[in-house]
Amino acid sequence: MNRLEGKVAVVTGGNAGIGEAIAKRFAEEGASVVITGRRQQEVDRVASVIRHNKGKVLGVAGSVTDETHVLDVVRRALDSFGRIDILVNNAGIGEFGKRLHETDDAVWANVLDINLTGVFRMTRAVIPHMLKQGRGSIINISSIASLVGLSGLAAYTASKGALDALTRALAVEYAKEGIRCNVVNPGLIDTPMAAPLSERTPKYQAAADYIIETNGKSATQVADEILARL
Repeated sequence: MNRLEGKVAVVTGGNAGIGEAIAKRFAEEGASVVITGRRQQEVDRVASVIRHNKGKVLGVAGSVTDETHVLDVVRRALDSFGRIDILVNNAGIGEFGKRLHETDDAVWANVLDINLTGVFRMTRAVIPHMLKQGRGSIINISSIASLVGLSGLAAYTASKGALDALTRALAVEYAKEGIRCNVVNPGLIDTPMAAPLSERTPKYQAAADYIIETNGKSATQVADEILARL
């Protein structure tokens, strides 16, 4: 306990799934946590749970596609807690079931805007403050889809593969200035994002259930792995 005492962490997409588990775990370890998410009600729910457990939290609803929101998150984090030590880029969406020729420009652009460009926006806004501090840690939540070929996930797979490459570039660019950048590639986890995949057909439901059961990891276990990398 208290491994993150005195630290301030921003967790995008902290309103559900893996992001929620990360936010709660960090708060348990003493961090002041800033959570973001598109749905105000979900942000408020997670923040309420953290406060109930005596954690320090700030919830800011909005989308990483919105530069104004991104800058507001950083400003409010600094106003409330004075610094940003950890950034977890977790916000993301999946677009399951469409092969490449069935994917229109709007879907492609939206997935990349959230899963990749959103990471760029948030990281760009946070890094100057980490540079002033002389240290920081950035964790990008990617996916096993970036490492293996999966049908019906063209936009999602492309966004996560690019995120892996971006993380490697960031690690090289900022290592000498005390900023560590890492990527985590979870498999299929039982979260709201995975629900559309399992709901498509009984066959997919059975496959998804099998993967989740044999993978042996929950969102909380992923959060523990991330904690170990800080």
